[in-house]
This record gives sequence, C-alpha cells and structure tokens, in this order.
Amino acid sequence: MAEKNALYKWFDERVDLVNLEKFLRHKTVPYHRHSLWYYVGGMCLYLFIVQVITGILLLLYYKPTAEAAYESVQYIMTEVPFGWLIRSIHSYAANLFIGFVFLHMFSVFLMKGYRKPREITWITGALLLFLAMGFGFSGYLLPWNQLAYLATNVGTNFAVMVPFVGKWVLEFLRGGTEVTGATLTRFFGFHVAVLPGIATALLGAHLLFVQRQGMSVPISIEKEINAGKAKRLEIPFFPNFLYRDVVGWSLAFGLIILLSSLFPWELGEKADILKPAPPHVKPEWFFVFMYQTLKYVPKAVGVFGFAIAGGIWVLLPFFDSKSNRGEFNRLYTIIGIAAVVYMVVFTIIGYVAPGE
Repeated sequence: MAEKNALYKWFDERVDLVNLEKFLRHKTVPYHRHSLWYYVGGMCLYLFIVQVITGILLLLYYKPTAEAAYESVQYIMTEVPFGWLIRSIHSYAANLFIGFVFLHMFSVFLMKGYRKPREITWITGALLLFLAMGFGFSGYLLPWNQLAYLATNVGTNFAVMVPFVGKWVLEFLRGGTEVTGATLTRFFGFHVAVLPGIATALLGAHLLFVQRQGMSVPISIEKEINAGKAKRLEIPFFPNFLYRDVVGWSLAFGLIILLSSLFPWELGEKADILKPAPPHVKPEWFFVFMYQTLKYVPKAVGVFGFAIAGGIWVLLPFFDSKSNRGEFNRLYTIIGIAAVVYMVVFTIIGYVAPGE
C-alpha cells in the first residue's frame, strides 16, 4: 500500500492526478429521452483510435510505390501473422468511422447542438467530417488494385471542374496529369501525415470545446424544463456514462471482428494503367450520392452546388439565428431531413441502377 501511495504521489506531482480525479467526479452528462445520441461522438473517437492503431501496424510492412504497394499488401495478407485480420479491421473500421461521423453530425444538427455558444464546436466537427471523407478517399488507392485505381481516376477528374484553378488542383492531387505511381505516393503522404496532423489538431480543439461547454440539451427538452414539465437530469460521466460508452465500443469491435473473420477484406487484382476501364465504375459509398447526382445535372453546376452546400453546412450556426435564440427552427430541420433522404436515395440509385 505504501508503494502504491508513493507511486500515486510521484505521478500526482507531475500530472496533477488530484484535480483530474475531481474533474472526473464532478463531470456530468445530461440525461433525457434523446441521450442515446451522445454516445455516437464517443464511438467516432473510438473508431478513429482503432484506425490509428491498425494503420500503424500496417505501416510496418506497407511500401508506397506503384511497383511494390500491391505486393506489400499481398504479403501482409498472406505471410504476416494475422495481417489479413489487421487489414480487414482497418478497412471495416474505416467505413464504420465515416458512417458514424455522418450519423453524429446529423444527430447534432437535428438536436440543434450547434446553437450559441457551441458554434466553434460545430465548425470543428463539420471540418472533421470532410477530413474523414478525405481519409477514405486517400486510403482507398493505397492497395493499388484495379478497382481503387479506376475509382480514383473518376474521383480526381471532378477537380478540373473547379473554376479557374481546376487544372492545378487536379495536378496537385495526382502529382501529374494522370493517376500514376506519383499519385499513390502523394495519397500515401496525405493519408499518413497531412490528414492525421490536421485531424489531430481539429479533434483536440473539438474535444476541448466539448469539455468546456458540456453536452447540448435539445431545445424541446429545454422548453419542457423551463415550463416545469420535466426535471433537469444528469448522470456522472465516470463511471456511468463511460461504462455505457465502453459497452458500445466493445459491441462495435465485436462486429468488426466478426465481419473481418467471416468476410476478410479482398485485395482484388493489381492496378494496370493500360487496362480499359469497365463500365459503371463507382467511387466509395460515401461519394456515390454525389457521383449519381452529376449524372443528371451539368457537372460544373453539381460540383459548384456541393461546394456551396458544404460551406453552408460548416457555417450553419451563423445562418440559423432562430435556434441561437432558443427557438425551434422547423425549416432547417425539414431541410436537414430532406438532405439525408436525398443522400440515401441517390446512394441506393447509384448501386441499384448504375447504368443510368
């Protein structure tokens, strides 16, 4: 016991464990009928950590060149002990991560969690959503298989539609005018250095603001509390809320392990830049609704429209002044629900009717 107390004192003098304990003891989380959505943010953080750990393990064997990338991934899957499992966990967790980030953003949107004084929390979260999509896009090419090569070709082609600087953006992304080994090396740099660095800074800021301001309570719940129709209930973050978080993380990891074991992530055939592209090549699932939209409208109009929509999404707290005054803005809710339905429907159309 004396050794334990001495060790505790040693750490306390250096990291201030006493105040950390006080913080954990006094930190609470609002409890109401919509509290389930609070756990989605923690799930995003957990899946991001899974991505980082498995990505580091894959880096030990991966070679980011057109001549060796495919073979190095093949080596990981066939020769490295449990390499196939680590790669499958990384791939499935990546898709779950992006899905949960979308879910988290729209749940915060519907609960008006972006209203004053949480504008910066919303902005950092919205930017993290775009970064998550960037992670998915850049990581998709790294195995250097034929499907990823063709999908990257399709995806980067849209860069030329950016007014005035489109050609420069295309060459910046590809490291030239075509998707080549230079593109692979550049995407590797984005995936393991540039994007993680930006994401770490944004994530740190996002978590700091969440800790400083606490969890937002929906406007409808606030009105019920102010009218005396409901009580303001809270639960301790530690251990009550964290325990539920850990249960959710365990279930998610169990699902990932199950999928990875039963349906290991396939590698496909090596990229061949001379091989003609098969019909109906599609980007990754989280870009399909955009890709499908651009089949029905002029591509420049579509790209410009998505850029405007993305900007409005980031700056949404400054547009919805009604919510900032504590009033429920039904118009923005309807627009948000319509956007979700649109994304889901066009994604389904993209897979069910690819020939259109």
